[in-house]
Amino acid sequence: MPQQVTVFLYFDQSRLVNKKRVVLSDVASVYTTDPVVQQKVGAIELYCFPKEKKEKKAFSVLKVIELVGNSYPEVSVTPVGESDFIVEYMPDGQANKAKLFDWCKTAFVCLSVFFGAAFTIVTFNKDASVEEIFSMIYRLTEGAERGGPGELEIAYSIGIPLGIILFFNHFMRKKIDSDPTPLQVQMRQYEKDVNSTIIENASREGRKEDV
Repeated sequence: MPQQVTVFLYFDQSRLVNKKRVVLSDVASVYTTDPVVQQKVGAIELYCFPKEKKEKKAFSVLKVIELVGNSYPEVSVTPVGESDFIVEYMPDGQANKAKLFDWCKTAFVCLSVFFGAAFTIVTFNKDASVEEIFSMIYRLTEGAERGGPGELEIAYSIGIPLGIILFFNHFMRKKIDSDPTPLQVQMRQYEKDVNSTIIENASREGRKEDV
């Protein structure tokens, strides 16, 4: 009886691939003390996408364990990470188009956020009567109204962009510290929610690769 070999497979929730034939090493981190077994297990074919188009496929780790067991019965698989994962296929020809589309979406979102935030600030100032409040503060503290912008207007104008920079933890391409920005946190949370929904829908509809 051959000696049992333990192989650890770590799966992320989602992996992007650029080739139709997907092997385990493309979507998982494979580790074992035997380098020959590690290479063989990593070369096991997981799936082959039928068409040259963008597609997402949901898999169960049990399917991976079944594939490894059928190919190498002497290998014991210990999965680490996600129990269900997604493989996203993006053909090389569509990668450049996707990048261009992403840049266009990014530019559109930046313009929308910029003008939307400017409109929101102007509307807030008008609704809250910030100008009248500043005038009242000047009357209470100095006994007369200012004829033009004063210390409050200057501090207010500096404080708004400074607060935005500190909140989003970014200035141009530089980060203030190593912490992720609130926008990055929300984007990662959105990505997790999308992947979870895809996995759940695939499981309900019977499209998930399972045992």
